[in-house]
Amino acid sequence: MGNAQSPSPDPLFDAASLAFSKQELEDLRSLFVSLAAQSGSNCKFISQPVFQAYFRVPGPLGARMFQLAARKRNDGILTFEDLVVTKATYEKGARDEIEEFIYQLCDVTGDGILGRSDIEAVLNSIHEALFSPESDDNGLSSQHQDILEVFINAAIFSEKVEGLAGESMSLADFRSWCSLLPSARKFLGSLLTPPDSGRPGYQVPCLQHPENVLSDMLLLRKEYAWHIGGALSQNEVEKWKLLYHSAVNGLSFSTFLGNISNGDGPTVLIIKDTEGYVYGGYASQPWERQSDFYGDMKSFLFQLYPKASIFRPTGANNNLQWCAVNFSSDSIPNGIGLGGRSNHFGLFLSANFDQGHTFSCTTFNSPCLSKASKIHPETIECWGVLAKGPQNGKPEVLKGTVLERFKEDRNMLKMVGLANSSD
Repeated sequence: MGNAQSPSPDPLFDAASLAFSKQELEDLRSLFVSLAAQSGSNCKFISQPVFQAYFRVPGPLGARMFQLAARKRNDGILTFEDLVVTKATYEKGARDEIEEFIYQLCDVTGDGILGRSDIEAVLNSIHEALFSPESDDNGLSSQHQDILEVFINAAIFSEKVEGLAGESMSLADFRSWCSLLPSARKFLGSLLTPPDSGRPGYQVPCLQHPENVLSDMLLLRKEYAWHIGGALSQNEVEKWKLLYHSAVNGLSFSTFLGNISNGDGPTVLIIKDTEGYVYGGYASQPWERQSDFYGDMKSFLFQLYPKASIFRPTGANNNLQWCAVNFSSDSIPNGIGLGGRSNHFGLFLSANFDQGHTFSCTTFNSPCLSKASKIHPETIECWGVLAKGPQNGKPEVLKGTVLERFKEDRNMLKMVGLANSSD
């Protein structure tokens, strides 16, 4: 028939266009024209350097994203049709399509095998994008290598590949790794989002600590804060303020309660034990004296060293937070905890702050967080999660020794009924 239309030269583009509104397509066109002009291509295509500079995805990860976005043509050209097709799959596709795309994205060598070296390259690119690490004469700093290891240690490589010395990461392994590292999953899922302050996976909390606490004393490094923040909403990763540090305040339960009582928001509890393991929990509700579990499904447990993982509530039970003070019953152990059950917590610190335990628990589907179930804290930190908004004035000096805080501690102890009890 004379009125018959010829087939579209790019049916994938036609189908992908349906995923966007008219305004969204116009916005994409404007973005493409701007980047193509910067590429010096007469508005015909975007070059790889301009692409990586605009989306701020450095290194092999950015190069691999460009390759996938250009539909693996390897000609150094990204057309408008490429951009629409890629964003339709990567951002608006079904869950399985998106996960498959990100899985391919992490295969930075493009050899169809997601190995340890690929994951290392991905993590290096993430670290460079977020933290701009300084390198020593031999390349990456040893401190950066240590951080890299804790995230790699959370990965499983279970797939055997013929001719490959080690195992590779299957899609199931990759999904498991992403569930343990939600910050990495957010980052990898937002690479084509406009690079503004609200870009998922790019938020690193501003860590505020008093002048008498040096940075090298802190357990919470900025990379760890990014990791923990991956399980939180955007307004909870703005600013975190140090409320308690055992090196300054002493291993004192009463001082701990006194310091954190100044805030009524969520807290991040971090423990380093005598085995060198570092782990903790996010408490969404204030630590308040109760005779039973309380809290909500926003709380979670995490590991920081020797591997980084996050364990969120499964819904199996409501045994989320525990804060018992001055109870005499063995069934109500005095101390603070998260998950599990009485005397068998996912994480627990006794009221003496000199010991505790960590068991696997169904509350968070978490394992024992340390080398052994019985733990002996070496350092304890607690950070308050601050709401959005400017903070006025200089940070206060953290009130130091137990002797300096004696009168204030006695008043607090009277409030909770511990005036005649040991810390």
